[in-house]
Amino acid sequence: MHLARLSLIGGCGLMAAALCGRGEPAGPADLHRLDRLPHFKDSVHVGSVSSYDRTGGNDDGFSGKFSFVRKDPQGLVLADLAGPGVITRIWTPTPTDDTLEFLFDGEAEAHLQVRFRDLFLGSQPGFPRPLVGFGAGGCYCYVPIPFAKSCVVRLRASKVQFYQINFARYAPSTPVATFSPRQQDARRAELDRAGMLWASAGSDVSSFSAPPGARLDISRRAISLAPGAAQAIFERKEPGRIVGLRMGPASAIAGKARDLSLRISCDGEAPAVWVPLGDFFGYAWGQPAARALLVGTSGETNYCYFPMPFDQSATVEIVSERAAPVDLWGEVVHTAIGRAPDEGKFYALWRRENPSKIGEPYTFIHTQGRGHLAGVVLQSQGFEPGKTLYFEGDDQTTIDGELAIHGTGSEDFFNGGWYDVPDRWEKRISFPLSGCLGYQKHLGRTGAYRLFLADAYPYRESLLQTIEHGGEKNSIPTDYCSVSYFYSERRPTASLEPVPLDDRTVSDPREVVFPMWWQTPIHAWSYDRASLTRKKETIAGEEVRSLSLAAAGSDWFGPHFLSPTVEVPSAGAYSIYIEAVQGPDQAVVQLFQNESPAGDPVDLYAAKPSKSGRLLLGRIDLAEGRNNLMLKLVGKNDRASGLGLSLIQIACVRQEASGVASKYLTYETDGDETECAARPLGVRSCCGERPGLATEMKT
Repeated sequence: MHLARLSLIGGCGLMAAALCGRGEPAGPADLHRLDRLPHFKDSVHVGSVSSYDRTGGNDDGFSGKFSFVRKDPQGLVLADLAGPGVITRIWTPTPTDDTLEFLFDGEAEAHLQVRFRDLFLGSQPGFPRPLVGFGAGGCYCYVPIPFAKSCVVRLRASKVQFYQINFARYAPSTPVATFSPRQQDARRAELDRAGMLWASAGSDVSSFSAPPGARLDISRRAISLAPGAAQAIFERKEPGRIVGLRMGPASAIAGKARDLSLRISCDGEAPAVWVPLGDFFGYAWGQPAARALLVGTSGETNYCYFPMPFDQSATVEIVSERAAPVDLWGEVVHTAIGRAPDEGKFYALWRRENPSKIGEPYTFIHTQGRGHLAGVVLQSQGFEPGKTLYFEGDDQTTIDGELAIHGTGSEDFFNGGWYDVPDRWEKRISFPLSGCLGYQKHLGRTGAYRLFLADAYPYRESLLQTIEHGGEKNSIPTDYCSVSYFYSERRPTASLEPVPLDDRTVSDPREVVFPMWWQTPIHAWSYDRASLTRKKETIAGEEVRSLSLAAAGSDWFGPHFLSPTVEVPSAGAYSIYIEAVQGPDQAVVQLFQNESPAGDPVDLYAAKPSKSGRLLLGRIDLAEGRNNLMLKLVGKNDRASGLGLSLIQIACVRQEASGVASKYLTYETDGDETECAARPLGVRSCCGERPGLATEMKT
């Protein structure tokens, strides 16, 4: 769908900021005037106030200790900002029913008051959706709130938790009209235009990326790329600008090898963009994932609407390192209006740290010069399956050598909150300026994107954008991969050179762990005389959580069963392990596939409750994606008092090409890990004969 453009009318706390636009304050027009994105923002100081833990710990709002700049008799002051300035973004995952007040220019009584929660619901006049909104666990507001002299943000409450307030501050001579209900009619037209645009994310919005009145032309080319070849889909040898870039089919571009690249060169210079093709459009681990306003995928079409002005020439190419030929098409929307003196050129930087460095945050971009950050996409994967604790890390933005912005957690930076909590940051979801690319705890994966309009991060001398991996001291090694979109006056000092293909490929974990006591989906379980519960019990002084099936007799169709759903990143033969509670009421469990046994029965009986350690159930073939396992309770020990199965976790370990899971299989025995050399076929036990310990399966 093509979205026609209407006629357009031509932040105490962390106060470190950098002199870095057009000399006019950010306003509602910046939320729909995408053509303004390349313009420098030299006269703006940007900063933030947030609830981050000042001690370097991970209490970024949990206790509320750091969630205000001061207390006064009326409540908690969240920000005390000197003007002239504009609040450009407000975020929280913990809104309340308390009253939020904005006291402008020294006023004693706030003329802007709103219930904190209502600020994000679209019910407050002047704060319409989707310029405000909620989802992925967080709430956001992008409606600019200007102030001429000062703005105090106060919550009439005794406690608040997580929050971030981004602001821009201007030179004293800059005319800024303080937010007023009397100005709402004038603002409403701009906000309506912005709302219409934002609601069209995924559509053709190229007309909004072009200067008003510009004539737009479309160049389309179909190409057949041979292995190792590069072909241009667009070439121009006159001044102009690209305002729309579309490519497809998305399914042909998809793939974990990242072996197709986008290369954009302007004005005879080295490429300004040389990025894996899918990642440029917001792919995650090789598959389309984003559907944002400026970049993403809609159906089989990848799109980008970042304006890309150039002085003399531009070339857009696709480079293939794929082993087989591939047929693609590209479409470029462009205009003859060249780069203005106060505009930067567009650049995109792809980086990866695999693993990230212990003790140092991951770096999105570190560059010198003058420009502004316009967006980032992050893919992150931990090395410990079933855990994503690395996402506790804070974002930090250092502008011109000063720390300007300090966030409160990784998903918070992307307008989300509460990763790994049901109905919050647990699935792929896209909003106009931010979104979650996916959350797969069992793979240790999550990712996100954030785009910047009125809240762009401008810099005059340098920019360093980082994010921590781990709640404290960057202590959790991870595989981080990102794309940064930005504008720069001159070629940035950050290296834009592509990395070797082997260093770009998605690394699928060989072992996938599913904590059964948390959110692993269940396909089915026994229909009769059985119950399924989550249990928490203390075993040998340790708190143990499990998903517990308790049954009696037989089910309608035979033995009682539990069928959990597991998702694996690639097809192949997998060894299936469980960790379970052993005890006097536990049954004999056996893995089945297609109604045939896939391994020997495993007796979970023990005289006293204990953790089993990792037990091998068998080896089966799994398809990429979701698979339903079948665990049957095929009997019980003569000494057992019940028929139960209390699963702590399931692990799926992909076999090597030889058909053996690995040279060593690791078991836990009485709290100690013991490595057992792979034994010849027919050998049934490992680590000695222990009641209830699974035997190694024949391969």
